[in-house]
Amino acid sequence: MIDLLEGSPLLTLFLVVATGAVLGAIPFGRVRFGAAGALFTGLALSAAAPHLGAGMDIVQSLGLALFVYTVGISAGAAFFSSLNRQLPLLAASAVSALLGALATLVLGQALGLAKDLSLGLFTGALTAAPALDAANRITGSSAPSVGYAFGYPIGVIVGIVLVSTVVNRAWPGRRDTPAMAGTSLAATTVQVQHPANLRDVPQWSRQQVRFSYLRRDGRVRVIVPGEDLLAGDEVVAVGMPDAVDAVVEELGTRSDRHIAHDRSLVEFTRLTVSNPDLASRSIAELNLSVRFGAVVTRVRRGDLEMVARDDLVLEPGDRIAVVVERSRLDAVHTFLGDSDRKAGELDALSLGLGLVLGVALGLVTIPLPGGGFSLGPAAGPLLVGMMLGALRRTGPVVWALPGSANLTLRQLGLLLFLAGLGLTAGPQVATVLGSPTAWRAALLTVVVAALSCVAMLLAARWVLDLSAARAAGAVAGFLGQPAVLEAANAKRADERIEAAYATLFAFSIVVKIVLVPVLWHL
Repeated sequence: MIDLLEGSPLLTLFLVVATGAVLGAIPFGRVRFGAAGALFTGLALSAAAPHLGAGMDIVQSLGLALFVYTVGISAGAAFFSSLNRQLPLLAASAVSALLGALATLVLGQALGLAKDLSLGLFTGALTAAPALDAANRITGSSAPSVGYAFGYPIGVIVGIVLVSTVVNRAWPGRRDTPAMAGTSLAATTVQVQHPANLRDVPQWSRQQVRFSYLRRDGRVRVIVPGEDLLAGDEVVAVGMPDAVDAVVEELGTRSDRHIAHDRSLVEFTRLTVSNPDLASRSIAELNLSVRFGAVVTRVRRGDLEMVARDDLVLEPGDRIAVVVERSRLDAVHTFLGDSDRKAGELDALSLGLGLVLGVALGLVTIPLPGGGFSLGPAAGPLLVGMMLGALRRTGPVVWALPGSANLTLRQLGLLLFLAGLGLTAGPQVATVLGSPTAWRAALLTVVVAALSCVAMLLAARWVLDLSAARAAGAVAGFLGQPAVLEAANAKRADERIEAAYATLFAFSIVVKIVLVPVLWHL
């Protein structure tokens, strides 16, 4: 069997992915390892047959680049729009990494571990491959690589257990934004008793509610933006339940009938944005009210449903709810595209160009005291992905990826990365496990990983007063660990997890790299 695997690297890779999926699905108490199962099966297989890891470095790098680039594309716009609010979280990450470095210094000396091995254990416990590269250059020995390979799985396990335990907690999170995932919009027919212009309705002017249907004098039609509402009119308000309730109180009473059920003249439909010319355009830029006399009330992106604010930027594959006269429905279909197949197609040009820019940035050497460092295939593509995700498009090139394609590439990249890492690191882990220093190395790694991650978690919970979802994402981003992010996402669908991960990923890598020469010279 081993001879067969040695002769077929592809068979080996897919075997690790398949068996890892089985291991990841097995519950260990309240924890499932998910995609990280590929890491552990890869470690076990390569420890038994070290030659199986030959040539897997490129697989590991490819998977990591794909994963972080797609995360960056997805979270980039939200990150840069709220950068000022993220500064306290960045500071908490730096303090947590510093605590891990101090624990490494003190405990490494107390346990009698070699300094270069302790340095490698520090980078492994905090799963920082670029920091390992800096450690190898500074020490000039292979001991940091051995320490990293031994400490990395332990850091992954600590992170997975921690986020799986806290991500579903009901923390107040008073300084956090509410989650949009899992929320549902309400549509209510309002009987107008207090005449008003739409612009004078606070919820409409603040883009919290959209109006669609208007019934006046027994006839139902599409409402006109800025229209005067008269006593006796009936209008449909769409938005979050609290905002809709406020509109009912502002305008009159809730009607016993829902006029949206009247499809004689006006049609309600959901259409897919597949026209490439419309991707990365805002709802206001579509100008459907002028073009077709239509109103967009909501946008569905994956499992997330949002009010169609004028400034909401569309992405390929978004499903938008449109209210339009039946006679103009075909024209709206043609304008938006409404092709699920076309919306799910991957733009090879934007993906390839984005990855080229990301990998190239990762190759740039940044000078630091004690030597320079490069961002590598992790931080480079992530930073470029975040910038392009915020930019959204450049001329004809749309950087945003369809939601389904983004998730598929992300999952594929994660599996390739973890399987490749397991197959390359197994022999080094086995070497440390068979040495007399194994228990001391394990103790240092567990303490450093747990202390740093718990400090990050406590800061997010008690100092920054963030939600459990964002705190779990912060731990995953602080570790810079895709498997930990996947563990959190598997437990809870919440966009704040990914946002916190993208916020801390690159910054935490830089902090850990800076701490490596500091630890070595102390």
